[in-house]
Amino acid sequence: MRLLDRHRRERLYRPFFLPKTSSAAHNRKTAQKAATRKFIMAISVSFINMKGGVGKTTLAMQMAMAADQADLKVLAIDLDPQSNLSQAILGVKQYVKHLDANKPTVVQIFEGYNSPSAAVPSPSPVTIEDVILKNVGPYSKSTLDLIPSRLELSQTLRNPTGKERRLAKAISKVASKYHLIIIDCAPTDSILTDAAYFASRYVLIPIKPEFMATIGLPLLARSLENFKFENEEHEIDICGIAFNHSSSYAAGPETRQSVSEVSQFAKSRNWPVYSTHMTYSTSYAKAARQNTAVGLTSYVRVGTATKFAALKDEFFSSIGLKA
Repeated sequence: MRLLDRHRRERLYRPFFLPKTSSAAHNRKTAQKAATRKFIMAISVSFINMKGGVGKTTLAMQMAMAADQADLKVLAIDLDPQSNLSQAILGVKQYVKHLDANKPTVVQIFEGYNSPSAAVPSPSPVTIEDVILKNVGPYSKSTLDLIPSRLELSQTLRNPTGKERRLAKAISKVASKYHLIIIDCAPTDSILTDAAYFASRYVLIPIKPEFMATIGLPLLARSLENFKFENEEHEIDICGIAFNHSSSYAAGPETRQSVSEVSQFAKSRNWPVYSTHMTYSTSYAKAARQNTAVGLTSYVRVGTATKFAALKDEFFSSIGLKA
């Protein structure tokens, strides 16, 4: 399979992958698009699977950066105590610097205040605007914002009473400023999952097509059904199942059987399945390490770049988002 050098990536994949140019023509075009695109209310999507290791954070990061590249205002929310999305978008050094400065994270949204510190020796109020990190994408004119996480988010699980709606309430104060909100969730059914449901209109399910690929699907189906039963006024739907990180033996019998089993399960519940299947690429890890889009990594393969573009189009279409 062919590799793309930097020049060819810029020539072939400018619409989806490349930094926003500073040319006068592009600036005029961007200004015209911004003037005609109205903020009605953000579309919120949670990326969830009750099974780990399915590439959930990779997809959340890349779809957020795709929206960024399309000049859509996007808010990425890290709702996993492992904080992989925060580190992938900010970079490890910048993320550690953020923690060392004791700056607020999604933890403060659940707790409702800033803990005492050397600078402020008493509890202090916090708003969602205090937590949002602005324009953190890889592009020169980034429209990507981030609410980072940290390990202490796991402490929320110890005393979850009354916290499940706090994220949704906080987001409601800024939703009119965004086109898309992406929530990267932990692979467990907990108060954090309920918080994601309350904050979301759609759920995207990343699946790694391998043995026991369906292990998390019945748990997720039951979790979502229970949520809908208890919150009938809340509309939340599966926007799609995305097959992700399959091995290089994508046409092998194990992959075909896994895809078939997942597809049958999805059909029984009327869940849509995306036609684009992402095969494994070393560019995934490279993109996270370099805090950038897959298509901007060095020597990215043509197939990987084009498949992410196709998946982006399917994702946007499934939630009714126009770039």
